[in-house]
Amino acid sequence: MKVGLISDVHGNRVALETVLEEMPSVDRLLCAGDVVGYNPWPAECVDELRERDVPTVMGNHDAAVAGETPSRFNGMARAGVEYAEAQLSDDQLAWLADLPTERHACDGRVKLVHGHPDDPDRYTRYTYPREFSPRLLEDEDVLVLGHTHVQGVRKYAEGIVVNPGSVGQPRDGDPRAGYAVVDLEAMAVDTYRVEYDVDAVQEAVREAGLPERIGSRLARGK
Repeated sequence: MKVGLISDVHGNRVALETVLEEMPSVDRLLCAGDVVGYNPWPAECVDELRERDVPTVMGNHDAAVAGETPSRFNGMARAGVEYAEAQLSDDQLAWLADLPTERHACDGRVKLVHGHPDDPDRYTRYTYPREFSPRLLEDEDVLVLGHTHVQGVRKYAEGIVVNPGSVGQPRDGDPRAGYAVVDLEAMAVDTYRVEYDVDAVQEAVREAGLPERIGSRLARGK
């Protein structure tokens, strides 16, 4: 079974559509959270995942938009949250509010979280061995997490820990949208980057009245 992995879409419809068009054929698609926030298409991104029935976990921006957590965001992030709150329907907000903070898929072989398995708001960076370690794994073969917007894969005897990177706002210096595909039979992960129309997103950010930096940072992957 091949499973597509996405995370941190952050309302970037242009990037999401490009990723879904370019992704190799997979048997299942999973999302590690933060469907909304920052960019100007929160409703469209929610609808895309709902229509595809994509198992998704709640990210910190999803939680804030759904009113599940108090705000701890800077001005740019808060603007994205407030914009999403205004754009989403009651039904879309309810979908966000119902997302779990963790879930299993593929007969329990894959576990999805957003941040650290013990704390959805904690950044778990693959560059820090003590953070990105086999201790993160439990009974699953593959642990999928997001939140950092940085791709990473670590293979251990116990299984694989993978961050597919961010679809809508990469932060590793590469502006291309990130995603991953895991082959559960071969226990192998391929990471991908795909170019999308950043200029179109920047223009939409301006038209929506969102902070200009939301768009400008996309070109730098920061």
